[in-house]
Amino acid sequence: MDISSIQTQISVALAKVTEWLVSPQFYAQCALILIAVLLAYTLGKWLLKNSSLLKQAPPGHSAFSIKQWLYRCRHLIIPVLCILTLAISAAISMAIVQTSWLVRIAQGIAVVVMCHCIISQLITSPFLKVFFKWTLIPLAVLHVFGWLTPTVEYLDSIAVSIGNIEFSAYGILRTLFFGFILFWIGRVSNNFGQQLIRQREELDIGTREIFAKLFEIFLLIIIFFILLQVMGINLTTLAVFGGALGVGLGFGLQAIASNFISGIILLLDRSLVIGDYIELEDGRAGTIRAMSMRCATLETFDGKDIVVPNETFITSSFTNWTHKDKKQRYSLEFNVAYKTDLHALFPILIETVSKHPQVISGDEVEAELRPDAEISGFGDSGVDILVEYWMEGIDDGKNRVDADLKLMIWDVLKDHLVEIPFPQREVRLVEK
Repeated sequence: MDISSIQTQISVALAKVTEWLVSPQFYAQCALILIAVLLAYTLGKWLLKNSSLLKQAPPGHSAFSIKQWLYRCRHLIIPVLCILTLAISAAISMAIVQTSWLVRIAQGIAVVVMCHCIISQLITSPFLKVFFKWTLIPLAVLHVFGWLTPTVEYLDSIAVSIGNIEFSAYGILRTLFFGFILFWIGRVSNNFGQQLIRQREELDIGTREIFAKLFEIFLLIIIFFILLQVMGINLTTLAVFGGALGVGLGFGLQAIASNFISGIILLLDRSLVIGDYIELEDGRAGTIRAMSMRCATLETFDGKDIVVPNETFITSSFTNWTHKDKKQRYSLEFNVAYKTDLHALFPILIETVSKHPQVISGDEVEAELRPDAEISGFGDSGVDILVEYWMEGIDDGKNRVDADLKLMIWDVLKDHLVEIPFPQREVRLVEK
């Protein structure tokens, strides 16, 4: 091809472009685009100014509040209205001038702008911003210029066959894209759904946890089947994979399956709930802060997290201190001299222990729950005194009552000159 032929083709192309630029169809479409954009902008500004949901941020900071989401989506009002008005303009253009290609391009540009607003305003994760920036916007641009279908066909032609299974570049990219989207939507939906379930105050904690975990399982199953459809796997073939999965669970995944089933049992029989104080056989103890289908997390009073597999609670014994009743009984033991007036000492000790704000006491309290003092035995050096009391919760961490009561008893014994005897031994020298 020589230079003259190239110049001829350029001249013909420029002539066609010039003809389009001065044609009534071009001006009609430009006018329709301008009217559509102005109408969308005016209506959007009016909604932003007069709608109470869009004008100012609603109170509260919940990430899953519907009002919060509507307020965050206010930047999408004008692009969405532009897409709608341009769609109407395209139909009008086809009816008047029998073409709408320019309006369709403008509508595609509005879609690109809307995608950019979604990425910049609604997505906070830097990783997600990059992912959607390099996927949604290029897809929208390809769709605007009509290149999306040829691109898909080209990628679908790049395929590798392994036996009866064929892998194409388009299939792999489609699976990765929709898989990422589905699991992201699933995670957001799971957090939103579980928060709504846990906010139902009319249900007890155990019931809320059961529904929350069942919702999580149901959501994962739905996402799994949708992803199989995206990958083009026939669901009837799952019967074969089900047998293989059963063999795998029987060998390599036995521990995982056991913990999963144990988690379901724990949620159904409600032997453990969030907030229970648990002591294991090996002496480790803590408050349950989270329960999943695999494990439970115990938080100790010194800030450590103990991750306990669910199977442990099924196959071994444990002590649940607060499951049915938060009240616990504790005791203090010390010695006083044999010369002490115990009839006068016991009321003083009971009054002293009752003064602590966390100790259960008072005339309205049942007699068996009030503080008590008594003789527990007679030692070598003095009388053994036992002081018993009840309190709400566990005597540890912020509820550390034991140390306070010991100091209070020490002070009152000093004030009343009560002697705590030292160990005494009598040594005799025998002459031979």
